Amino acid sequence: MDKKNKINDVKKYSKIGIDLGTANLLVYVDGEGIIFNEPSVIALEYSTNEVIAVGTNAARMIGRGHHGIKIVSPLNQGVISDMIAAKKLIEIAIKKAENTDINLSASTVLICCPSEVTQIERDSMVDLAKNLGVPDVFIEEEVKAGGIGAGLDVYSSNGSMVIDIGGGSTDIGVLSLGDIVVSESLRIAGNYFDNEIINYMQYKHGLLIGKRTAERIKEEIGSLRKVVDPSKNSYANGRDVVSGLPRKIQVTQEEVRDILLEPFESIVNSILKVLQKTPAELSADIIVNGMFVNGGGALIDGVDEYIKDKIGLEVHIAKNPLTAIVEGTKVLLQNRGNYFVKPVD
Repeated sequence: MDKKNKINDVKKYSKIGIDLGTANLLVYVDGEGIIFNEPSVIALEYSTNEVIAVGTNAARMIGRGHHGIKIVSPLNQGVISDMIAAKKLIEIAIKKAENTDINLSASTVLICCPSEVTQIERDSMVDLAKNLGVPDVFIEEEVKAGGIGAGLDVYSSNGSMVIDIGGGSTDIGVLSLGDIVVSESLRIAGNYFDNEIINYMQYKHGLLIGKRTAERIKEEIGSLRKVVDPSKNSYANGRDVVSGLPRKIQVTQEEVRDILLEPFESIVNSILKVLQKTPAELSADIIVNGMFVNGGGALIDGVDEYIKDKIGLEVHIAKNPLTAIVEGTKVLLQNRGNYFVKPVD
């Protein structure tokens, strides 16, 4: 084998980090950075199962398709619900890398998952990677990757607390010496908030709205602050449950806040459970360092104020809440199996 071919063979090996989220799929490739950051949605032709669109383009089709197209979200509450669709989605995402010579059959893949998934659910993620032809795959918890990606030194003996409010689940963990000491996971997160908005609109206003509309309302005027802006409103377009005709209504920020308070109360209760199980020395560190919030839920206005008011500790929003997990995979891929030594930059 000549020198040129040897160089090409080296290029084919890659370290790949995957944040396989319910709401978004992010893929990191060593040497190239984040190559894919789009919704975890894929549109397939119903009869042939051929891919029509993935990511953002597929998400635009939600609620607008016809009988010839099926639009699939391969994950439900952080767990793979459609193995075939998940495999196709990841294959297409990885192909977007500039290095088209990536050879999955000679690569290492890290997949991040919620802390409390069962062994069967973890095995299904490993099976997914094996079906892609990956020989070397390992699983890490999202809360650990998110803490690293947020810039926390989880490899020190100093305790850190991370709250990751994603699309399908909320993960809460205390990290020290390179791993999770105490954790809690609950299936209340972004998608749950959207469904609560949908239910409220139906029963309070007699209006049927879609998931995308609920998500837009949450992003535009979602708030947890004690005092909301009375002039800050949004709108909801949908179908009247009585007449069946299209109707548009105004939605106030106060209404959305009241919808979000109950699920966030459940999240706070889970945070309290973790704190009650945390060793005393690490509790002392958390008092000094505060808590760090990742995930799409971190972008809801006033989430830090709400948690601080309920818990009594400082709360910090990560600088990169949407990409912290996949950015943390860079360190985990370099430092696999080593809890104490920081990886080389």
